[in-house]
Amino acid sequence: MQRVSPAIARRSGNGPKSIVDCGSFATLAKRAGVLEALDRALRQTLPSPLREQVRFADLRNSRLVFLASSPAWATRLRLMQTQILAAAHAIGTSASSVTVKVVPQPPLVIEPERSKPLSPAAAAHLQATAASLSDPELRDLFLGLASLAESADSKAKNRD
Repeated sequence: MQRVSPAIARRSGNGPKSIVDCGSFATLAKRAGVLEALDRALRQTLPSPLREQVRFADLRNSRLVFLASSPAWATRLRLMQTQILAAAHAIGTSASSVTVKVVPQPPLVIEPERSKPLSPAAAAHLQATAASLSDPELRDLFLGLASLAESADSKAKNRD
């Protein structure tokens, strides 16, 4: 079997680079700082709702690359290409075009709020209130709540 040299095995084109090709950490940090400064400067020129929905990603081959959260925001950004390029030239960036890629935001995972079990004292107050009520339907509701408090308390004891 013929061995392929590492230089040939590496991809030549788009896609992730080998860690060897990326340079030192200081070089990467400097590049990240430059891109962050460009992001802030270019997005400041955008109207408020659009500014929150797009992010500057890279300056590659005289092309400003933006990421948009949806196709609608990408279209709005593309319509502002002339203003974006003018702003880029004003801050000394040599860019000739704008590319927008749609990268949907990951859905926010909202954890349900854990309900805290009612204390035995709360259950006792609910039972006392139920005993003082003349309406049987309302009394049953209070007693039902009191029984939930007691079962929630017993569940907590079983977990410990």
